[in-house]
Amino acid sequence: MKILVLGGYGNFGARICRALATDEDIELMIGGRDLRRASSLAQSLGGSSRGVRIDVQAGDLVECLRSLGAGLVIHTAGPFQNQDYRVPHAVAASGAHYIDLADGRRFVCDFPAALDAAFRSAGRTAIAGASTVPALSSAVVDDLTEGWRSIWSIDTCIAPAQGAPRGEATLAGVLAYCGEPVQVWHRGEWTGRPGWAHPTTVRFARMKPRRGALCDIPDLELFPARYAGVQSVMFRAALEVSLAQHAFAFMAFMRRVGLLRAPQKLAPLLHSAGGVLDALGTALGGMVVRVEGMDARGAAARRAWHIAADGNHGPEIPCMAAILLARRLARGDALPIGAHACAGLLTLPEFEPEFARWGMVTDMIDEGARGHGTPAP
Repeated sequence: MKILVLGGYGNFGARICRALATDEDIELMIGGRDLRRASSLAQSLGGSSRGVRIDVQAGDLVECLRSLGAGLVIHTAGPFQNQDYRVPHAVAASGAHYIDLADGRRFVCDFPAALDAAFRSAGRTAIAGASTVPALSSAVVDDLTEGWRSIWSIDTCIAPAQGAPRGEATLAGVLAYCGEPVQVWHRGEWTGRPGWAHPTTVRFARMKPRRGALCDIPDLELFPARYAGVQSVMFRAALEVSLAQHAFAFMAFMRRVGLLRAPQKLAPLLHSAGGVLDALGTALGGMVVRVEGMDARGAAARRAWHIAADGNHGPEIPCMAAILLARRLARGDALPIGAHACAGLLTLPEFEPEFARWGMVTDMIDEGARGHGTPAP
């Protein structure tokens, strides 16, 4: 299968290209506006990889995709928070399958309604959010709660290593909602809470506790619909260096009082300054998903899944779902036709060989139960 990776030499795109380049079922095309960078990466990967120049903003995008003959397009060129659907529409018109790494809440949650008809008409699959959220997070919740009678709360926190490579586009995406009201499902109703404000302590199996703050991601909206009866869903990010976490909380405050209108405009400055803090951090990052509910026996239960990624390998995690799904398509395995958010399309065991490849360690822990009616704050 011919696979085109848009943004293929970027922070995440390059990781996906490295993983797919050695697959004998895949003819890899590394796409971007800079042909020199795309070709340089392709040359380093060898095999059938090649660089191609492609501009997703160009008016002839459909014709360009058709001329390349891509069977699958993987869209990694974020941020997705303010993107429209012109790229997936063009992919559908070209007759290819589509996968992206989007973590923008509206982009992912509105994706099926906006794109399903186009991809069903083309007889192709389109998947948004093939990344840490909601692809991996939903796989973890499904595994933790298998056989349970009900789920009361889902609480997730991602904790990147300070030393891990950072993308300016990713930073701009998360700053876009810093201090803005985020709709959160809490105690069975929607309530607004400011993004990145009021950090609270989160505990991990193999890392020191960190302070985590609310992030606006698709899970906050997808999970209340996916897991019937769940009363509370929370997602936080916990930066390793407390000074950085406090800086985000301060920017959230400044935006709420009207003194900082567009925090995302600070992304280039903060991206450059982030390296100054690297000496205060480590190469260890991770993630935890905690669930509470009623298990198969009818008893109150609280379980947690942890992952620790050392060696600054944490950024490999957001790429794994797209890699796994691309390999499925390249093998000729069927995926559901139409447009879908990437929740429930992969199982946790499918991720485990990828975790092992990067030396990541996972823990599944029964933490006891606090009892119904006391969901996570």
